[in-house]
Amino acid sequence: MSTVTPTPGRKVNRIGLEQQQYRGGKTTLCAGCGHNSISERVTEAFYEMGVHPSNVIKLSGIGCSSKSPAYFLGGSHGFNAVHGRMPSVGTGALLANRKLIAIGVSGDGDTGAIGIGQFVHLMRRNLPIIYIIEDNGCYGLTKGQFSPTADLGSKLKTGVVNDLPPIDTCALAIELGATFVARSFSGDKKQLLSLLKAALSHRGTVMLDVISPCVTFNDHEGSTKSYAYAKDHDDPLEEVSFVPFFEDINVDYEPGTTQEVVMHDGSKLYLKKLDESYDPTDKIAALRVLQEAQRRGEFATGVIYIEPDRDDFLELLNLVDEPLAMLPLEKVRPPREALEEVMESLR
Repeated sequence: MSTVTPTPGRKVNRIGLEQQQYRGGKTTLCAGCGHNSISERVTEAFYEMGVHPSNVIKLSGIGCSSKSPAYFLGGSHGFNAVHGRMPSVGTGALLANRKLIAIGVSGDGDTGAIGIGQFVHLMRRNLPIIYIIEDNGCYGLTKGQFSPTADLGSKLKTGVVNDLPPIDTCALAIELGATFVARSFSGDKKQLLSLLKAALSHRGTVMLDVISPCVTFNDHEGSTKSYAYAKDHDDPLEEVSFVPFFEDINVDYEPGTTQEVVMHDGSKLYLKKLDESYDPTDKIAALRVLQEAQRRGEFATGVIYIEPDRDDFLELLNLVDEPLAMLPLEKVRPPREALEEVMESLR
């Protein structure tokens, strides 16, 4: 691990690193995208928890969400997998080096459509990974088509109405065996930061669904902040491709209350923060909360389910403490006697 000397007079964390050392590259996502807020909270969480970036591996698939790891923990290991295949790449990485702290960033399309099979098996294995779904209900990278988490009755910019029920990734993760399941909103900075810090303390699969507005495809004709309005009312001197500026959506509300959030397109999102009396270790109660919230047209946020004492996937495999990728050849190559014993047993 490299030793970094902090700048005199600058604030450092418990391992002597400045917060700047936890940042990544400059974002290329649309201004006001909720994904950028998530990246900022990841940066803060790892800084405040004193996790050295070189001990982290960042993983992603394909989509706007999967660009996010480039914007935090620039000194970490990273792998951008193919569409929907991030879970298997993460599994292989942790089997090779169990000392790594893994954080995977996916989208509702990357997870809920092409990657749903891999998601299912990741959840049931309880691999020690923080799996974040940046959930905007659409395919933002390919012009805003409905994703599998799009709400019933939601409308595209073209006017097409979604007539299919959504996949609730939190309910699915709980049913399949994830041991830490939570939901948050990209604009709720305080809650999201707390959840990420708790996730870093958990040993097992953390599935964190974060509702993250898409500012480019989550708008409508007639809005003075819509993409179309900005283009129609711009008087350019030359032809320039641009993305208009949108303000971030930020909320802060008390546990047990419901917060109405007006989105960029004028539609309303209802978030209900679970109160302190809720028992997140009760799996049946967790599923009931999600069902009741959906029936009311709300999103329950906070820690929905946690099972802190179950063995994770690496423990179930009885792996040696030393990372497999670092074992010397004499420990991984069977001796000739072992081969002869096998051959003799087959005669």
